[in-house]
Amino acid sequence: MQTNVLEYLESTVLKVPHKVAYANEEDVLTFQQVYDYARAIGSAIATYHYDKQPIVVYMKKHPNAISAFYGVVYSGNFYVPIDEEMPQYRIELIFQTLQPKMIICDEETQKHIQELNYQGHICLFEEMIQTPIHQETLTKIREKALDIDPLYIVFTSGSTGIPKGVVACHRSVIDYIENLSEVLQVTEGSVFGNQAPLYFDACLKELYPTLKFGATTYLVPKNLFMFPIQLIEFLNKHKINTICWVASALSLVSGLKTFDKIKPEYLHTIAFGSEVFPIKQYNEWKRVLPDARFINLYGPTEATGMSCYYEVKKEFALDDVIPIGKPFHNTEVLLLKEDNTLAKKDEIGEICIRGTAVTLGYYHNKEKTNEAFVQNPLNDAYSEIIYRTGDLARYNENHELIFVSRKDYQIKHMGHRIELGEIEQHVQMLEGITNACCIYDQEVEKIVLYYIGVKETKEVKAYLKGKLPRYMIPNVVRKLDDMPLTPNGKMNRRLLKEMYKESRRK
Repeated sequence: MQTNVLEYLESTVLKVPHKVAYANEEDVLTFQQVYDYARAIGSAIATYHYDKQPIVVYMKKHPNAISAFYGVVYSGNFYVPIDEEMPQYRIELIFQTLQPKMIICDEETQKHIQELNYQGHICLFEEMIQTPIHQETLTKIREKALDIDPLYIVFTSGSTGIPKGVVACHRSVIDYIENLSEVLQVTEGSVFGNQAPLYFDACLKELYPTLKFGATTYLVPKNLFMFPIQLIEFLNKHKINTICWVASALSLVSGLKTFDKIKPEYLHTIAFGSEVFPIKQYNEWKRVLPDARFINLYGPTEATGMSCYYEVKKEFALDDVIPIGKPFHNTEVLLLKEDNTLAKKDEIGEICIRGTAVTLGYYHNKEKTNEAFVQNPLNDAYSEIIYRTGDLARYNENHELIFVSRKDYQIKHMGHRIELGEIEQHVQMLEGITNACCIYDQEVEKIVLYYIGVKETKEVKAYLKGKLPRYMIPNVVRKLDDMPLTPNGKMNRRLLKEMYKESRRK
């Protein structure tokens, strides 16, 4: 029985050592190079005698960063990817939670670390891969490893303004990759086009199936998603046949009439998730690629990324919603109503997930962990933890799950899960601001910030650009004289939404 994700790499490197594993527009790494780099990095970290510690990989998006992830795993620790474009303030909050003893960086990110006043070990990737491989040490580390040991931490938005670190173990990732690979029908001939940042769990869809099957993953340059024609040219140049993108990325391509000028020549599998894929845009992709497979994926970071799937095999009306389908094997969805009973057909309930997909909770955050990772209310006989997603759904006549909405003010925007409270928290920290409220207009997919204070909107925007990731920056910022309140004194979010929709009609 497989107990460690590195077994994928160790099996594949024997079969196709010189095949390209990961590449970008300039550099490539073969499976042999990935294997050698990872073991060298693992040997280097092992000299510090760390065990089950978070090791930060703070590198630009590059094949080398992926090798660094695996190197951390070889050392018996777990990796925490940090993006070079993250605002310094957010990184500092993450470091406060982690208290990491080591950072792996490249030459470009090394200078950024100096601005963080970090006191731990700073290790340069280019030097670590020169470390002699100490196979005996690596073998001893593996012998004591369990499949429930942490593999990585990825940070999501936090309602209090503090990002939450989701801890996933080997077992949950292995089960996820086995299920996902079956659904996507991955083979050695699969060529992935990665869109997701490496600091999100979404990249698992390419990274680990590539190891398992000896496939190939190209890291698509971020700037190409602003130039759809060049994006498709990149896919065609590298004969990319499988993509797992957020729906907004697909909609960008089709919505700008890209297919009138160029078409994907090799794509045969298109998976999408994290957002609702508009039927109009789906139809355009299907028209251009009538023989391709289209698969809707659903799942939260706290359940290892994706938990449900639906292969689209029929036509939908423009006002329909593509189902999120059914759960993967060894995963169960409990659709619970407010009274903790199971929802029946057409009844709305909260999606709750049980099985090995459920992660280990939030790192150094027992309060938030206990709120979301709870005892299964349908089982009072023994301990059984489920994850309450906060997503509302219903079953259709075919017993397929249909996503309805978020239970709270957490949203999905540009493929990322965001808690509006975190944006509000940062705005309210700005001197001269007395109150702030964020809403999300689902129709036009815009984050709208309303605030009261002496600051002008351009000042607020500039401040947030230095505090939040790009995808969390409000699309619209508006200053108010008074914040509308409900009868019980809470901010009237419903009225604010109505105000914004009315302003769009004018």
